[in-house]
Amino acid sequence: MKPKLLHTMIRVSDLERSVRFYTDVLGLQEQRRKVLEKADATLVFLGDEAGHHAIELTYNHDGRRYELGNQFGHFALGVSDLEATREELAARGIEFSRGPYRVSEGGSMIAFIRDPDGIEIELIETR
Repeated sequence: MKPKLLHTMIRVSDLERSVRFYTDVLGLQEQRRKVLEKADATLVFLGDEAGHHAIELTYNHDGRRYELGNQFGHFALGVSDLEATREELAARGIEFSRGPYRVSEGGSMIAFIRDPDGIEIELIETR
C-alpha cells in the first residue's frame, strides 16, 4: 500500500474569520466548499498553488466549542524568505509566537505563528 496524504482537518469556531486568515494572510486558496446538511456542518478545503496537501476547515453550525488539545502539534508551510514573511505578517498584525531560529547547525530557519483558534503553524524557510 502506498497512501497519498489528502488533507488535514481543523475544527474552527468562526469559519469566515478562519478562511480570511488562511487565504488573505497565508495565501492559500479556497479549493471547494461543501455544506453537510445531515452533519450540520460546513467544510472548506484550502490548498497551495500546486494543489498539494489540503487543509479542511470544519465549522459545526451548532455552536459547539473546542479546546486546543495537547496531542496535535502543528502543521508546516514552506516560505522562500522568512524575514520577508515576518514583515508581511506583521503588517497584518500577526507576530511570530516563536523564532526565527535554526534547529540544527546548517538547518533551515523556522518560526511559528498561530491561527485565530490557536492552532500552531510552523513556517520553514525553503531557500
